[in-house]
Amino acid sequence: MKEVPAALADKLERLPDGPGCYRFLDAQGKVLYVGKAKSLRPRVRSYFQPSAQHPPRTEALVAEIRDVDLILTSSEVEALILESNLIKEHRPRYNVLLRDDKSFPYLRLTISERFPRVQLVRRPRTGKDLTYGPFLPASYARRTLRLVPRFFQVANCHLPFDGRQRPCLYYHLDQCLAPCAGKADPAEYAARVEQVKLFLEGRNEELVAILRSQMEAASAELAFERAARLRDMISSIETLASRRQMTSVGLEDIDFWSEYRLHDQAAVELFRMRGGRVIGRREFTFDPAPPPEELYDFVLARFYVDQDVPAEIVLPRLPANRPLIEDFLRHQAGHRVRLAAVRSGERRRFLDLVSANAKLLFEARFRAPHALGVQAIEGLRDLLGLDAAPFRIEGFDISHFQGEAPRASMVVFEGGRPKKADYRIYAIRDARGGDDYQALREVVRRRYGRLQREGRRLPDLVLIDGGRGQLAAAREALVELGLDALAAAGLAKREEEIFLPDQAAPLLVDRSEPALRLLQQVRDEAHRFALHHHRKARRRSRLKSELSELPGVGPVTARRLLEQFGSIRAVREASIEALSAAIGPARARRLREGLDREQK
Repeated sequence: MKEVPAALADKLERLPDGPGCYRFLDAQGKVLYVGKAKSLRPRVRSYFQPSAQHPPRTEALVAEIRDVDLILTSSEVEALILESNLIKEHRPRYNVLLRDDKSFPYLRLTISERFPRVQLVRRPRTGKDLTYGPFLPASYARRTLRLVPRFFQVANCHLPFDGRQRPCLYYHLDQCLAPCAGKADPAEYAARVEQVKLFLEGRNEELVAILRSQMEAASAELAFERAARLRDMISSIETLASRRQMTSVGLEDIDFWSEYRLHDQAAVELFRMRGGRVIGRREFTFDPAPPPEELYDFVLARFYVDQDVPAEIVLPRLPANRPLIEDFLRHQAGHRVRLAAVRSGERRRFLDLVSANAKLLFEARFRAPHALGVQAIEGLRDLLGLDAAPFRIEGFDISHFQGEAPRASMVVFEGGRPKKADYRIYAIRDARGGDDYQALREVVRRRYGRLQREGRRLPDLVLIDGGRGQLAAAREALVELGLDALAAAGLAKREEEIFLPDQAAPLLVDRSEPALRLLQQVRDEAHRFALHHHRKARRRSRLKSELSELPGVGPVTARRLLEQFGSIRAVREASIEALSAAIGPARARRLREGLDREQK
């Protein structure tokens, strides 16, 4: 795959194969793009394949992606519906083709009227009328709309029902009872409307039972034409019974909670449904988690302190102290709140999807390779007394070669993992060779002064390789910049003591602690990076010196030869054509002649 951040690469390796939606996020967590897939794993990974030939817009999208967020669904169609809802919520700038605010169609049964009718609408609304959908594809909604007058003789027009109209063609085709012309009997029409409700709600078994009894009655009365019509209607409804079930029938406002736990660790998932649409979700992890019987008492009592409370909350099981929780929620919401533990039906099916997403969250949080890193940075927060877990840590080390060529190395860890693209080497300008304190003041001042000027993000923790003196030097530079609130610590090698600015005594931590191991990893990586740079610099210096001894080669030419060939031997074995391409024909000819003379 293409070069991607380590945390994102881990997620790409563990993507599930099922249907669902994915959201690509930038470095600030903003949604860049929302997509859906029949199988998430191959679809999401296809963006990062080395052989992928993307159009310019997609290339720009991939370059900005830093994270991916997944929501599992039970089918590709439901993923498409959810994709539309998420795009309307986030309006990502890379979803150009879906920004037209078009919605999927619904069918509305206007039970607020004396003679209800069925209409196709694009935007559901609350009220007395019943709304069903959304329907995908849109042709399915139109097909269903045409079946209503044919099966049930209920109107689907927009004419006024004032009794002053002449009956339309539907009446003469025996597909409408003509309430517009005052010909409909209210009781018979109401019975047909009840059948339409059963049909649109997918309660096909009840509807077929009613129609079958009517068919048998028509046959007993020798009304064979009406019986045949009912027979055909039953056949059509049974064929349509296998249609897709919608994510939500009606316009419920419900919060769905579920969890996945193993031993003392748990991941809790919340899907918030408003107006029949999933408008958002929240995720929570616990380590250790409250006991299973107390989990939802704990979660509900804390989450709804400052959140809107729907009329119904669906859970896998009821809280242990249900009356107290319901009283609390009623007080917060100002209305009665129903807690439901569903066992079957549409809501149970949707709750199973929430459970599947909770399991995905659990595996990403507690079973992923970076889980130790998460545990470590949370441990650092507690160990160092920080306000938040130090997601980004920058570590510094000063090195030199026998007092000469002092350099400062800076390494970056994010989420407990190295972020090598942000590593830096600083040549020390002002400090004398061997003065590590002054070198630290200089490099810290340069690093964070530049970040301030450019308005870039500061780290959550600055780690200095050294003890109290090195940390004090770095802190002096931070105070000069007005960054005295920036967290800093020093780690001394001999006893692995942790020094903090405002504490006289160092911290001694068990060496098996993940927090200490993370600090050691940052410190050791800064030292390794500095040594690597010094070795590379000495090797290049030696090669340049040897190249400069060749006939016709000065410092500039030596640098070019080094960049092109990498070694003295490669230069000696190079053809005149290769040398000419690197340093020009005239210099190449003089160099080749000098090398030939040396070999004689």
